[in-house]
Amino acid sequence: MPLEDLMVFHKLARSLTSSLELDDILRTILEQMNRFVAADLWALLMLDEESNELYYALTGASSHSPLDDLRVKVGEGLAGWVAQYGQTLILPEATDDPRIAEVNQTKGFRIRSAVAIPIRGRRGTHGVLEILNPNLDDNSDYTIAFLHILADYAAIAIENAQDVSRAQQLTITDDVTGLFNARHLYTLLEREIQQKGRNEFSLLFLDLDNFKLVNDVHGHLIGSELLGCFGRRLRALSRKTDLCFRYGGDEFVVLMPGTSREQATELTSSLHQSLTDTVFGMRSGRELSIGSSVGLATFPADGKTVHAILGMADKRMYSVKATGRGRVGR
Repeated sequence: MPLEDLMVFHKLARSLTSSLELDDILRTILEQMNRFVAADLWALLMLDEESNELYYALTGASSHSPLDDLRVKVGEGLAGWVAQYGQTLILPEATDDPRIAEVNQTKGFRIRSAVAIPIRGRRGTHGVLEILNPNLDDNSDYTIAFLHILADYAAIAIENAQDVSRAQQLTITDDVTGLFNARHLYTLLEREIQQKGRNEFSLLFLDLDNFKLVNDVHGHLIGSELLGCFGRRLRALSRKTDLCFRYGGDEFVVLMPGTSREQATELTSSLHQSLTDTVFGMRSGRELSIGSSVGLATFPADGKTVHAILGMADKRMYSVKATGRGRVGR
């Protein structure tokens, strides 16, 4: 193996093992491989396991590429075929190959030849490396073999990054509801206050009404299942920019960045009514609904510290509890 190639391999291996951030790893893969083989375009697709589709995580284009918005179903197209079968695909003459038809339909780009290599680890295929219109010479077999080695290293680095990400996620996530936990709430609130200065944000503190009765009548397993259902419903009804937490027991918090008191009041009233109207189907076949009492507070008017803003929302929630339940206090 030539010294220059060894250096490329060494730099990639060192870069991949020095970071556990997935975005950094993907960028390193593309940068180093781009130095090894000249091509019109390099692209790195990653697998979205939920939708069973590949998306273009990175391309070698300096600006927005027509490929960036494409999603490729596993089994379809060039990358989809490689992801499904886990095999490298080399197309010296790709113009008429039906597997590249979808990419060829994108404006301003035509594929004459292509190489697609799966990025496979111990847990299966994580993505596909596409090399479009590559400039392969008489040593193309050697080049492809070398790219396979780099792809193997990339798979290891990606899985390491995913493992670390999952471990970090477990430390900030409530296992019953899947929402963030109270520890993460305090961290994000502190960050919000420090970074945003005096910019407004709002927070609602929600407590389920008569939840103890659910446990007493139906048992704690049904109670836990109801908490999980409620948490998922809360997340589904909230805006994408909002952050949802299980504070503890049957208490929940929603953090609404950049939201004034007036906006938060309207949003919270609608959210509260939708939650009250929801009927939750349990695995046992039971159907349950549950009310809630809510306290709303806004930074900085209602408090300028983490404990002050949480304390005000909590105080208003308990005021609702003491005067009949089932409302929003503000």
